[in-house]
Amino acid sequence: MKRLLAVVGLVLIVGVLVREPMASEGATQIANAPAGEELSKDYTVRVDGQDAPVYTAKVASTDPALRWRAMDDKANSADYFGMASFAYFDMDAPVTVTVTCPTPIQSARALASSYGIAPKIEGNSLTFALRDPKPVTIEVNGMWVGALHLFANPRETHAPHPGDPNVIYFGPGIHEVTRVVVTNNQTVYLAPGAIVRGITGADEPHWMSSYNHRPNYAPTFELRGKHIRFCGRGILDFGLIPRATRNAIDVRGSDITVEGVIVRNASTWTIPIRKSDHVTIRNVKLLGYRANSDGIDVCDSDHVTVEGCFVRTLDDLIVVKTFDAETRHVLVTNCVLWNEVAHALSIGAELRKNVDDVVFTDCDVIHDMGRTWTLRIFHCDGSVISNVRFENLRIAESPRLISLWINKAEYSAGPERGHIDHVLFKNIRATANPLHIDLEGYDASHEARDVVFDNVVVNGRPLSRKDIDANAFVEGISIIP
Repeated sequence: MKRLLAVVGLVLIVGVLVREPMASEGATQIANAPAGEELSKDYTVRVDGQDAPVYTAKVASTDPALRWRAMDDKANSADYFGMASFAYFDMDAPVTVTVTCPTPIQSARALASSYGIAPKIEGNSLTFALRDPKPVTIEVNGMWVGALHLFANPRETHAPHPGDPNVIYFGPGIHEVTRVVVTNNQTVYLAPGAIVRGITGADEPHWMSSYNHRPNYAPTFELRGKHIRFCGRGILDFGLIPRATRNAIDVRGSDITVEGVIVRNASTWTIPIRKSDHVTIRNVKLLGYRANSDGIDVCDSDHVTVEGCFVRTLDDLIVVKTFDAETRHVLVTNCVLWNEVAHALSIGAELRKNVDDVVFTDCDVIHDMGRTWTLRIFHCDGSVISNVRFENLRIAESPRLISLWINKAEYSAGPERGHIDHVLFKNIRATANPLHIDLEGYDASHEARDVVFDNVVVNGRPLSRKDIDANAFVEGISIIP
């Protein structure tokens, strides 16, 4: 095991200098698991005849009461969990995937259902063809909590070289790191077969949080500056970090890309983006089970794109917030989402500055087991939230589908309430049982205005006005057709 402690703004190479160990044949490239990593006993996976290691990840519990307790009992949040599995591989042409289980397979689902994948079952195995790279979730015999997540990536064509002086390179194997500050024009690369474990150092500076009465440490990876790339196929693991003490990847800068990696067991917000512009989060896979383990938080930032990601976390999945500056021009597209407790796609709660031009489009919500809302603007501050579009969304299940809400809450920063203007829900297909759509303005001076539902189909039928609960401070509800 290689250990890296408190590296700030340095160029480094960790691990071997050759690209190994890798199995590569035809259209498929698969990395061997590093020695010392415990693998799943629930599944074996073969892709075009090659074995793909199957890893494990803690996820929210099967029991709804324990799932919600993990959010509310923050001090003991890590005690409530189930176990899921995942594998990853690269492909540049159609492949055949075979999954084998210890016991006979009676039924199987491949999600997102919009993919149209129908696995062929034979005894203890199932097989399906995968035409292009995407995240596929396999549920066998109704076992949804312990699902198998298959992260099929496009083949890497321009992976950084370990000898590049601007590359912080983690080769195959297991590494431990405390803090790495990445600066202008640098790249962090996690090679296939690498596992980077975040840790805290006994002599590391920190400050006590009044929120959770725990020490707060600087993020494990801080991306600070311009023209920064964080990429690869490896795994970031934060199971050794106490809850709510350290972000995984913290973004503060301009022209920054995070892509390809897998992050599990986040201590708190996984990838916060703060006071940044022109940021892209692409093909990132997030698995979190502890309280406050938000997936991606876009805060006080401009021109942010989140695309092709998979997010299954206990808390909010992809959320927009403002604390000190406006957030504008955010695009979330082509993501697959599994919501456990909080929100799938949302704006809020902290909205102290204006938000404008946010688009959530072409995403699949394959599960929503939450107690809040799938699609929401949660506004408890005094700003203006405008020009928000939820469109081309496929929602497999939702106990609370849509909420626009202006009111006071524990997150409110002041006495003034704000506004919600111009929100579009378009081309949405959802299963919602029960069906909840709730629109609430605060008063006649703080309304939700101009809310359009265009081609929204819920439970197999077009949405109607009687499906929407709205108070007297919502102005201009339109339903098309």
